[in-house]
This record gives sequence, C-alpha cells and structure tokens, in this order.
Amino acid sequence: MRGLETQMRNRKRTNRAIALVGLLTAMLIAGGLAIPQIAGAATPNPAGPPGNNGTIKIHTEPSDSAPHNQPHVTCVFTVNFYGYDKGDLFASVTFTAHPPTLRSGDDQVLLTDPKVFIGEDSNAGGGSTAGLDASRTYTLDLSGITPHFKQGVHVKLTIHADGSKGNDTKHKVFWVKPCEISSTTTTTTISGGGGGGAGGTTTTTLGGGGAALPFTGSKAVPIAATGLLLLVVGAGGVLASRRMGTR
Repeated sequence: MRGLETQMRNRKRTNRAIALVGLLTAMLIAGGLAIPQIAGAATPNPAGPPGNNGTIKIHTEPSDSAPHNQPHVTCVFTVNFYGYDKGDLFASVTFTAHPPTLRSGDDQVLLTDPKVFIGEDSNAGGGSTAGLDASRTYTLDLSGITPHFKQGVHVKLTIHADGSKGNDTKHKVFWVKPCEISSTTTTTTISGGGGGGAGGTTTTTLGGGGAALPFTGSKAVPIAATGLLLLVVGAGGVLASRRMGTR
C-alpha cells in the first residue's frame, strides 16, 4: 500500500511539474508573439512599398520630433524627415532666399546640404513620430539680406529625395529670424609722442556665429518589451522551483 501511495504522490508531482512547464512555455510563446507587435508600433515594417511617400517638417527646437510644421523659426532650426523608404537613400537639401527678402544679384542660395541619409527604415509610421527617418539642424547665411521688420527673412526649402516614384521634389516656405550677432569690442588708446601729437583710439569688433548640429532619436520599446518578457519567465521559474521544493 505504501508503495502505491508513493507512486501516486510522485505521479501528482510529475503532473504538477509538467503543468508548470506548459504554463511557462505558453507565456514564452505569447511574449514572443507580442514583441513584434510592440516593436512594429515604434519601428516601421521594412516591407513597405516604395513611392513618393515622405514628408518634411520645420521645427524651432532640435529635440522636437513631433510631426508639426512651424512657419516662423529662430535663426537655428531643424528639418525633420518622415515616412521615407528603406534602403541606400539620400536627400539633398537647398535653402534659397525667397521674395520679398532677396539679395542683390542672382545668387539667392543660402545653404546646401547635398547628402542626408533617409533610408534607415521603411515608410511605416508615415508622418508620425514613429516614422522619423532623419533630423538636421541648420543655421543659414543671411548676409546681404534686409529682413522684413516683423517676419524676418523669407526662405524656400527644396528637397530632392532618392527612391521616389515620379516627382522626387518637396518644398517648404517659411520665415527665419536672423541671428543676433554677439560681439566683443576692444578699445586701445595710443598716447601722443614727444612732438605733442594727439593720441588715437583703435576699436576692434569681433562677431560670433553658429554651427549646424545633427540630431537623431532612438526607439527603445522593443528592448523594454524583451526585458519584461525575461522578468516574467524568470519569476515563473522561481515559483516552479519553490512549489517543487515544498511537495
């Protein structure tokens, strides 16, 4: 009888262990299926169809990745690229002065950026924050232009993007506030010589400038989801070992 009771207890323990292993396996499978879904919300699907589906937005703040457009920006501003296709794709960027604030003469080019990489991922996410492909911060050379007393300098942005079907060109027209030039003034006084000549004063003014800085974002949702899955599986393993030890 004792032998039969022992066999029954061992069989129950085995059944419980099998059930726990099955539960952990189901949790692992469910988590593995959930990770691509979560990742897909932050990382575009690389199988997106090609096309002229990208968009550009102008921002004042370099850290601003929201897909809105600001028609009036400060002298340092950011151009964001959204929803472009995946691949070895680049965009060329050209800023020109636009009426009514023009330079004298025919040269209205303010700045060119010939190679901006836009093919990091697919067009999934479109014009949303999840679809952000590239971000560049610029400071324009506005010398020789008389700004509008309220609006600033009128600027036209032209972008040619690789991989687009049909017309690969996009435009934006906006106003840029000229940078306030910081300056340092040094005054030197030269005393007169022994011949009684008058002394002189020399003043030197040094101006300051700005530089363009790139900005990129990151997508950490898939990493967080993976960590959560590992924590769940680890907790299940600890629970199973405790139950087996108490039986």
